[in-house]
Amino acid sequence: MMIRLSSGIAANPRLQLNPFFNPQKPSSLHAQIVPLRRKNFSKLRDGDAFDAAAYESERLSLDAAAMETMAETARKEIESGQESDPKAWKWIIRKKMWDLMEARNYAMSPRPVHHRIPNFVGAPAAAAKLAELEAFRMANVVKVNPDSPQKQIRFLTLSGEKKLLTPQPRLRTGFFSVLESDFLKPETIREACTSVGVAKYGRAIGLDEKIKVDLIVIGSVAVNPQTGARLGKGEGFAELEYGILRYMGAIDDSTPVVTTIHDCQLVDDIPLEKLAIHDVPVDIICTPTRVIFTNTPIPKPQGIYWDKLSPEKLQQIRILRELKRRLEKETGRKLPTGPSEKLPPTADRKRR
Repeated sequence: MMIRLSSGIAANPRLQLNPFFNPQKPSSLHAQIVPLRRKNFSKLRDGDAFDAAAYESERLSLDAAAMETMAETARKEIESGQESDPKAWKWIIRKKMWDLMEARNYAMSPRPVHHRIPNFVGAPAAAAKLAELEAFRMANVVKVNPDSPQKQIRFLTLSGEKKLLTPQPRLRTGFFSVLESDFLKPETIREACTSVGVAKYGRAIGLDEKIKVDLIVIGSVAVNPQTGARLGKGEGFAELEYGILRYMGAIDDSTPVVTTIHDCQLVDDIPLEKLAIHDVPVDIICTPTRVIFTNTPIPKPQGIYWDKLSPEKLQQIRILRELKRRLEKETGRKLPTGPSEKLPPTADRKRR
């Protein structure tokens, strides 16, 4: 059963969903974490001891601050209404899905799931479905997002003797890290699937890395199984990562994009005409109970759409600034910058 969220009522009509429900405000979480002085953990010198506790404390602090910013952005855009803010509809669907998962106890730690790629009951079962796919079995290099519900997929990738490509959290310290089971002890593979483990055991790569990605796994908040239209948590990192990999020649239109979600995250009201040109559609959906091939008609992004990228986002991500400087030098012309806002404006989609 798919859920229609735009009406404000879940599949169970007796369950009224409040789009502003949040049992723990991000600001209160943020207040519990003492911000640390920024340290570039990706550039530790040989012989330096990796301080896992300091890394995790800094990550949690920065993540809490980002969640607080997202919560404020969502509140303003929802309150502005869909007529005055074309991005409000995405936040309405996200908030109602987060509320639904919390209310029905489909959510798993870390909770609350608001402003996250939600961890869900049955995530390992969904990962097992993904592992049965021919696209996964035949893959040598698998790109997997760093979120909690995809942790088992990262483990299956490494334990299956494949290369794992995973982004550094919010692209703050760099771009991607590569992990290979050949360079890991069997007892460290589980740890290597965590954010601390990626920082500890991963090899950071740059824009010049020669790599071919055979399969992309991304997390989602809601997905339409009929079209492959997907909503993430609202920061746009999956789209930015996809765009940079396109520039590197690591992926193309034929590279499968797969997501794992709870069955309740299947929705039927993500309008194609309102999607942004950079939104990444999914080819395959794995839930704990089924596998869905979407045959998506949505064109995949061809790179970074600089005219949609805000100055704030550009300033936040070093690898994007490096890529922009490189392209401007190669082309001899200055690339555009998008409007000053958290998320880029919507653009019309054309069906294939």
